[in-house]
Amino acid sequence: MSESDGTTRDSIAADRRYDVAVVGGGPAGLTTALYAARLGHETAVFDRGGGRAAMMQDTHNVIGTPESVSGNEFLSTAVDQLRSYGADYRREFVTGIERAGNSFDLETTEGPAVADRVVLATGFSDERPDPPLPRTGRGLHYCLHCDAYMFVDESVYVMGSGESAAHVAMIMLNFTDDIDLLLRGDEPTWSDETATLLEGHPVDIVHEDVTGVRNGDDGWLEALEFEDGSVREYRGGFAMYGSDYNNDLAASLGAAINDDGTVAVDDHGRTSVDGLYAVGDLTPGHNQIPVAMGQGAKAGLAIHTELRAFPKSLDELEAEGAVSASDVPAMPAALRQQASDLASMADD
Repeated sequence: MSESDGTTRDSIAADRRYDVAVVGGGPAGLTTALYAARLGHETAVFDRGGGRAAMMQDTHNVIGTPESVSGNEFLSTAVDQLRSYGADYRREFVTGIERAGNSFDLETTEGPAVADRVVLATGFSDERPDPPLPRTGRGLHYCLHCDAYMFVDESVYVMGSGESAAHVAMIMLNFTDDIDLLLRGDEPTWSDETATLLEGHPVDIVHEDVTGVRNGDDGWLEALEFEDGSVREYRGGFAMYGSDYNNDLAASLGAAINDDGTVAVDDHGRTSVDGLYAVGDLTPGHNQIPVAMGQGAKAGLAIHTELRAFPKSLDELEAEGAVSASDVPAMPAALRQQASDLASMADD
């Protein structure tokens, strides 16, 4: 924030000052915010919209959630739940973050905000192959562990020329015996060892590029056309071209970044910068909704341990004296009222 435009820290409205600011509104960020709000901390989610979870046609591998629930429905329900506990959900894009003493200054498309803790849940974007392509979620997929079950005993392709594409093609043999690895005119970049592994597995390698896509009346892929004039039938497949991690904010704050672009964190999402956390697809590990939610829960618990007012330490009691009855509870009045309202609704 800059004094040249009349914006100073002291001028920021009280409703844009938070204990916890979460940047990103996917499953990891929303879960972190849910825990922080329920544990009594003034919390906001800053979400520009979109993201990998929002693109899901159906939700898989989330216990208690029907498969028919779309990504947008899943996230919308989570936002409603978050708001019911008194957290703010702001459809804003965070353009910059600066450290300011023991807290952080955030600049967004709707103005500045201040937070004692910041959680980055900005995820990554899948690198997409060149068109022509099937419809995403109707024949073009990016998550093996989410969608492999959909293709049991079906004809499946894997697009890509690197190590990940080769290994995904071989992994898919656990689900079907009809796998093509589509190089799309590129030269393979996998290792000699991987080449030997491929030779030992029944995977067909197709060198020609894709020139056309054939979809059924339901929108699902039926076949791909190739530059040699051949047509191969597929139910669907996976594009494996890597990931583009949204780590600019983390890097600008000096957080350690791994070689693959993920943000380095400990077991509870702490980065190398005090007060800065990262969760979800932005961090190393499996890119799965339940995993992201677990990371968000652990980060929320860790933040609560850092921010909660009680118990006071022995040093604090010695310096400040015993805790007065007028000082408790520590939860802000608005969140206490929200909890009371929810309890009243449950009793009705």
